[in-house]
Amino acid sequence: MTPKVRRRWRNGKRRIQRRLDKTKLPPFFRPQFAASNIHYDLAERCHGLSFGGIGAIHLMVQHLGLPQAINQRVHVLKLHLPYFESDHVLNLAYNTLCDGVCLQDLELRRNDGVYLDAVGAQRIPDPTTAGDFCRRFDEYQIRGLLDACNDTRLKVWIQQPAAFFEEAILDADGSLVETTGQCKQGMDIAYDGTWGYHPLIVSLANTGEVLSLVNRPGNRPSHEAAAAEIDYALNVCFRGGFRRALLRGDTDFSQTQHLDHWHDTGRVRFLFGYDARPNLLDRADELAESAWKRLRRPPRYEVQTEPRQRPTNVKEEIVRQREFKNLRLDGEHVAEFRYRPTACRHTYRMIVVRKDVLNMRGQQVLFADFRYQFYITNDFTTPADELVFQANDRCHQENLIAQLNALRALHAPVDTLLSNWAYMVITALAWNLKAWWALYLPETPGPYRDRFQAEKRWALRMEFRTFINTFIKLPCQLVRAGRRLIFRLLSWTPFQPILFRLVGVLGH
Repeated sequence: MTPKVRRRWRNGKRRIQRRLDKTKLPPFFRPQFAASNIHYDLAERCHGLSFGGIGAIHLMVQHLGLPQAINQRVHVLKLHLPYFESDHVLNLAYNTLCDGVCLQDLELRRNDGVYLDAVGAQRIPDPTTAGDFCRRFDEYQIRGLLDACNDTRLKVWIQQPAAFFEEAILDADGSLVETTGQCKQGMDIAYDGTWGYHPLIVSLANTGEVLSLVNRPGNRPSHEAAAAEIDYALNVCFRGGFRRALLRGDTDFSQTQHLDHWHDTGRVRFLFGYDARPNLLDRADELAESAWKRLRRPPRYEVQTEPRQRPTNVKEEIVRQREFKNLRLDGEHVAEFRYRPTACRHTYRMIVVRKDVLNMRGQQVLFADFRYQFYITNDFTTPADELVFQANDRCHQENLIAQLNALRALHAPVDTLLSNWAYMVITALAWNLKAWWALYLPETPGPYRDRFQAEKRWALRMEFRTFINTFIKLPCQLVRAGRRLIFRLLSWTPFQPILFRLVGVLGH
């Protein structure tokens, strides 16, 4: 941020602070929302854009060489008249970043001359052309697009500090994509009666990035082809410089025929849920009471001021008054034993969590019961309770899947299995661009290092909608001067210094 820009930003901050100062409230005798005599006019020389943050995204994309990587890896067009493959991919990804929720929203972008100037385009594909582009993909080309994104990802990772590469945590899970269409090729009926697709997502828990995404018919099990995609993601992480990796998944992903393969690498830990089969339940029941250790979970957050009284649990009170059946968790214990699955050559560590459940009706306890959860791992050194907490942290991938649904990456707007797969990969790129945006924020050594690191973590964990509202929806004026395209911000926000720090890095 230049001294002139810093001075303007501070002046804007002082102005908004004066308006929000509670100690200097004038005697108002009318409601605050009192604007009147409003008129509209059309600007002749000034050109404004409501999504000013797209300039920083495009600057980062050019800096990383993503268009070149896509054009080298993906060849689905016989002629470029006038669009290249990268134009189509970025068109869909930028549409998502500019609050677009469907293919039809591309029409808003292509009819906005200021947006076209912002991305340096004479014209961009319309919705019909974008859908036709997705239909041209075969599996080989989709894999090429994934490779192009992952090759670019390594350029982002190389900018990170050494501690970043200590261990990559990979999570795998499936998600049902429902569709009301009746003629979509490859759709099928899932276990819960949902018609649609069942994509598999492999993500990096450290940053929330999507490393691999595979579309499948709706009737396929969650773990199908998961081992191959996990191996693909492991290869990306090891090429990027990670020294070790941790694999996590629910009970569907404890594929015993692959555990030895991952264990033999010497660099991979795995921690998968395991089905509570009768032989395991018998082993857990036979454990001596001395083998069980109380599982004490850490508090969900640290109280910064004073503890507050918990509000009344209305639902619990109604269940108690009406004497409904009520299951209450009374405590948790953890134990372990050695176990070798039938398909494995090695013996692994089985972690058991015993949940003490009280079966109640009204105020009376009818009986106590035990319920078991099992986790299989090749980590023989980490304490069992810490492994349980690490396994529970995998639930954050559910939040990632919710974010992908929010930006419409897990939707099926096209008419075939492969075309929808291509659309999912391209739209998920918008989420990855958000993660790369945060990762590229510099951690400059000096007195502000801690603050910069905190801002980087905050931007990385930010929800997609919050990111759009904070760093993309920035009203600005586009000005051409001295062979430069200047995005002149028209309003003050407290987060602009973060944006200017990123642009300062990308501009060098």
